Amino acid sequence: MEEEARRLLEEGIRKKLISPGKGELSTFPDGTKVVFHYRTSLCDGTVLDDSRKMGCCSKPMELILGKKFKLAVWERIVITMRQGEVAEFTCDTKQTALYPLVSQSLRNISAGKDPLEGQRHCCGIAQIHSHHSLGHKDLDQLQANPQPLAFTIELLEVLPPGSFQLDVWAMSDKEKLDFVPQIHEEGNALFKEGKIKEATEKYYNGIACLKNLQMKEHPGDEMWVKLDRMITPLLLNYCQCLLLQNQYYEVIEHCSALIFKYENNVKAFYKRAKAHAAVWNEAEARADFAKVLDLDPTLGPSVAKELRTMEERIRSKEKEEKGRYKGLFDYNAPPATATTG
Repeated sequence: MEEEARRLLEEGIRKKLISPGKGELSTFPDGTKVVFHYRTSLCDGTVLDDSRKMGCCSKPMELILGKKFKLAVWERIVITMRQGEVAEFTCDTKQTALYPLVSQSLRNISAGKDPLEGQRHCCGIAQIHSHHSLGHKDLDQLQANPQPLAFTIELLEVLPPGSFQLDVWAMSDKEKLDFVPQIHEEGNALFKEGKIKEATEKYYNGIACLKNLQMKEHPGDEMWVKLDRMITPLLLNYCQCLLLQNQYYEVIEHCSALIFKYENNVKAFYKRAKAHAAVWNEAEARADFAKVLDLDPTLGPSVAKELRTMEERIRSKEKEEKGRYKGLFDYNAPPATATTG
């Protein structure tokens, strides 16, 4: 224990045991999965992040050791802990410089966003020295003025290699590419079972996985195009799920992006037309449905049905509005009388 503490100090890390764990200390071979809650604080006690309070689900952090996680110090400190242990680690600035980027990604995940949203296509060190905002005032301040941080860690689980299925984020590029078809099939199965929210998540994960790979390619290159063609059917399925959840404007946005790249994608036009119709964009809906018929005349019956539905909704809305405002301009109606309380 004393020898380990000495080595940590030499690396700029001071450990304070809060609650001892149970059992023997694991050897933590590469590929071990560690699950832990964390609280990150400035040295004055200001809390930056707390995994128990982030987002709506208080989900703990999961790391696969040996996968070169951006914040290497977390791997270094957890391997000094027993399962169930709680400890505080105060780490020098050299160990915490990349924390703002890691925190931004974790906050994005907790909010249901792409973990890479807002990050530039460059290495972490380059981002640290740039003037790019991370979208959070406290992280911008920390990025501009790096300083020591205190991590309070509760180690919940230590899972040996081979005892669990890898999460997508922990996979190599090849593993991600091979895994996407499985995600797609799982999403389709969930959709057929009527589990729309679960299917939405599967499609989203598949898209995020491919987008992550695509960021490493030059736009227009062969591999970039291949990945983009893999993203397209997933994105269309994702849009179908969004339609069923009344997320019409997001559907319009995604389908417009697809049409910009693939101007003859009939499914994108069809879904965008339905979304436009749902938000009363009659002219846009008719234009998209006309394009659908132009691209695939066999969809005539389906388009006719959608147009009838839209027209019935418009008539119903107009009738409702006429009834609502019927008495506003009726000059024969008795004048309103004022009352005092």
